[in-house]
Amino acid sequence: MIVHNKQLLNNEALVDEAATLYKGGFISKEQRKFIEKELPVFKSQDNILVRIGFFLLGSLLYSSICGALSIFGISSERIYFEICFYLFTIIGFVGCEMLAKQNFRNHGLDDAFILGTIMNLGVAIAITTEGYEMVIAFFVAVCAIYMFLRYLHLLSMLVFCFAITAFLFFGMFEFGDIGKTILPFTAMIFAAVFYFLTKKLIHNLNESYYYNGLLLANSFCLVLFYLSCNYLVVRELSEELLGTEVKPGTDIPFAFFFYGFTFIVPIVYLVHALKTKDRIMLWISFLVIAFSIYTIRFYYAVLPAEVALTLGGLVLFVIAYFSIKKLKEKESGLTFKPDRINHSDTLLNAEALVVASSFGMKPEVKPQASPMEFGDGGFSGGGSGGSY
Repeated sequence: MIVHNKQLLNNEALVDEAATLYKGGFISKEQRKFIEKELPVFKSQDNILVRIGFFLLGSLLYSSICGALSIFGISSERIYFEICFYLFTIIGFVGCEMLAKQNFRNHGLDDAFILGTIMNLGVAIAITTEGYEMVIAFFVAVCAIYMFLRYLHLLSMLVFCFAITAFLFFGMFEFGDIGKTILPFTAMIFAAVFYFLTKKLIHNLNESYYYNGLLLANSFCLVLFYLSCNYLVVRELSEELLGTEVKPGTDIPFAFFFYGFTFIVPIVYLVHALKTKDRIMLWISFLVIAFSIYTIRFYYAVLPAEVALTLGGLVLFVIAYFSIKKLKEKESGLTFKPDRINHSDTLLNAEALVVASSFGMKPEVKPQASPMEFGDGGFSGGGSGGSY
């Protein structure tokens, strides 16, 4: 299924590991350069700006090929319009294969052809089905997962996650008001099932090439699970989809469940992340906690914004301060010690700045070394040695 040379994929993993070991100080710069020189890898771009530039260039190339083809078919008007995007999709597939054979991966040019192929297929299905959203989402999801499995394209997995979620939503719309009413619970169950499925696939993964994509899908499920029954999302979608109006003194059905869900799930995420030392889930838990606070303030602004921000900042400062005091001496488990691999000593630097600013401490300034050396009877004197 994978079109890329697996030896190059293994080499790429080894080069990335060498870069990680170099950042951690386990190997020297010369050793890293030797490994990169000896192991051939793909034509890729780590600089995001350069990659965006190549993406724009690839998009121009793709559109130029499609435009040149349209010159010959534009005379047929309606017939060509109905099939042209299928032809553009075929051109995209051919371009993806050619770039993959030339060892382009995560370069920018391949991004343009892969994403362009998915987009053109979606437009083609939209024209054929006259905008039938459920069918469009299905074919986009199939194309996106194919692109990920064949070209290991991470953005295609993200497109697949959004497309399959859209397919679920539009599928529930087919059941009318009943489907729209139970949509939050359906999305919640779908996210939970998809989460444990991706978790199991990661655990039983034989080929590490798919790890990043599955991890992305797994993280997407956490976000979808929370948003599916978040009070703000459910209430606003109820008003939009069902046309319900929540009058003063009334609330949406199952409001207590959605309130509880909005606050309990972030805490569960946080506790589980700390217990399993899952850094991605930890960051997601911080984001959903912030969104939970925003959800309540959206409907119940008890305090002015400036007062709420000030009090929130004080609470976060107290939590951060005592957490640092408790964890900074621990050597294992959950600790505040710098990560040698990821160079997370910036947190310790932040602690030093907070302490210095709080207690008026000034950083110690190391005196400049004197250009004149003393001792051993040299030019500056200060001792005697065995030479004149």
